[in-house]
Amino acid sequence: MNTDYSKWATTDEIRTRFDHDVERFSNLDTGQLTTIDAPLTMELCTDAAKYTNPKATELLDVGCGAGNYTLKMLSKVSNLNCTLNDLSLPMLEKARQRVEAQTAGTITTIQADMRSLELKDNHFDIILAAAVFHHLRDDADWELVFGKMYAALKPGGSIWISDLITHDSPAVTQLFKDYYGAYLETLGGVEYREKVFDYIAYEDTPRSVNYQLELLKKTGFKNVEILHKNSCFAAYGGVK
Repeated sequence: MNTDYSKWATTDEIRTRFDHDVERFSNLDTGQLTTIDAPLTMELCTDAAKYTNPKATELLDVGCGAGNYTLKMLSKVSNLNCTLNDLSLPMLEKARQRVEAQTAGTITTIQADMRSLELKDNHFDIILAAAVFHHLRDDADWELVFGKMYAALKPGGSIWISDLITHDSPAVTQLFKDYYGAYLETLGGVEYREKVFDYIAYEDTPRSVNYQLELLKKTGFKNVEILHKNSCFAAYGGVK
């Protein structure tokens, strides 16, 4: 059955919200607090990249936000050439400012929707994508972007994803929504929980880990791995 995505936020609306939310995404110690286990998944994704591509020279951070994942990656593999992509120009400017102090490599910024990225083939050793793919809508979007990521990686290169997810079973989806709601209440009470749930319902169209792992395999990735999963969040990826 085809889904009508017209009720979800437009790209411009999403960009505007993130334009005004830079500081919240600039904490390297905690990551994004609304993401369960954010510090752990950031460590795992960057460690997986380091172990898979220890001699990496080229990094792409898709939906880089204020640059947390790139900074964490640079603490493990130094002097990478960093390509930073985000929809929000203020986010990109903040990311560039923070990253340029930590690498002698080149820094390239690309303000663009990830669906319109034009990337060199076989160019990157590592791609990081944190809390960004859940903004993709229909199957065509997902297939397009995963295809772009695969083409942009060198043979042996790897992609590591940390994101909001859903589940294939409606009952399990509700189970983990309840778990996540309880977690959000510990951060700011019932009002905060509802605020987060409202913007997720309006902005986000996540897919299950099963869907994404199968798509990674279909796209051509090998050694597809799940690094971590807790409630509505997971870290996973694959090697080209």
